[in-house]
Amino acid sequence: MDIMRKNVLLLSISQALLVTSNSLLIASSALVGRQLAPYAELATLPIAVQFGLTMLFSFPASLIMKRYGRRRGFITGGMAGLVGAATCSYAILFGNFTFFVIGTGLIGIANGFAIFYRFAALDTATTGYQSRAIAYVLAGGVIAAFAGPNLARFTQLAIESTPFAASYLSLIGVFAVSILVLSLLEIPPVREQMYSQPVRPLFVIFRQPLFIIALLCGMLGYGVMSLIMNATPLAMRAAAFTFADTTWVIQWHVVGMFAPSFVTGSLIDRYGLRNVLLTGALLNALAIGINLSGQEHNHFWLALLSLGVGWNFLFIGATRLLAETYNEAEKARAQGLNDLLVFSVVSLTALAAAPLHSHWGWQAVNQLATLPLAIIFIAVAALYLWSFKPVATPATENEIP
Repeated sequence: MDIMRKNVLLLSISQALLVTSNSLLIASSALVGRQLAPYAELATLPIAVQFGLTMLFSFPASLIMKRYGRRRGFITGGMAGLVGAATCSYAILFGNFTFFVIGTGLIGIANGFAIFYRFAALDTATTGYQSRAIAYVLAGGVIAAFAGPNLARFTQLAIESTPFAASYLSLIGVFAVSILVLSLLEIPPVREQMYSQPVRPLFVIFRQPLFIIALLCGMLGYGVMSLIMNATPLAMRAAAFTFADTTWVIQWHVVGMFAPSFVTGSLIDRYGLRNVLLTGALLNALAIGINLSGQEHNHFWLALLSLGVGWNFLFIGATRLLAETYNEAEKARAQGLNDLLVFSVVSLTALAAAPLHSHWGWQAVNQLATLPLAIIFIAVAALYLWSFKPVATPATENEIP
């Protein structure tokens, strides 16, 4: 097996372990928060802090990995996640909401490094293989679609006196395995001085129309998904569904998020980036429509499945489009800025999910999600209406397909 394929495989396994932990958190965090928090409105604070610290650490994580390499950065993140899982376990066992927030925050720091798995795939991929490499890495989440929610469900009451304690204890093992896998990566550090291209100021990179479009599709697509996804366990609980029902819905949501990754890269190559982004936006609109039409089990299931596939098309498409906006010497700054802004919105939407649902209800959550979705449609329309010239790098084409 050549080094490129080995790295993509290891990154895919690491992605599977990452999403296993995150899907367990998605299924249980709001419920644990409701169990430990002094007020119901704080139920999604832990996961909001997780996304917030992912946002805060994404830019420095990118710079750290530029200097010391992907492998060292990813292992550092894995260590933070391991400590975070242990802290969450302690918090649940002793009923301490503050420590639970701290633990999820440490897992957020781990994610601040792990979100660069897809960019690491670009580092190791040959020209023409970039879209597929990104997609294959994200495809690792398909395993996690079944592992994460089922791990939460089967371990929920393993320690009867403290529900979910065993779930978070199991995450210690997940992060330990992840560190072992990441230690096998062979992606050398990329030094700016190796490239002859000029390094433009960050604001110049940011103001490019293609960068803004990629940012809007990735940031708002993720934000819509985060808002609805984090409110779903609360909405299902309010509708008298069991935790097993909730984990089943989350499981198929995660399948929707990552299963299309086996073909998303090929779809981009065959049908064009614009069409894949548009399809992702339409699937998000479909999810909102289904949620607004009722609150039966099938409504939650079909909506979150559609929401997951829509996120996949938008996120992979936005990542691929972003790669057209920077040269090799600029990529650490550009990628770091993108993910800083993306996870700023994700953390805000995660934080807003509980109070919005508590005060205004499930319908209002979905109605609010139509506003950022409308901006995504405008951004994608711009790709159809105008021609944008990408930055001249070895990975780019002459025009956006």
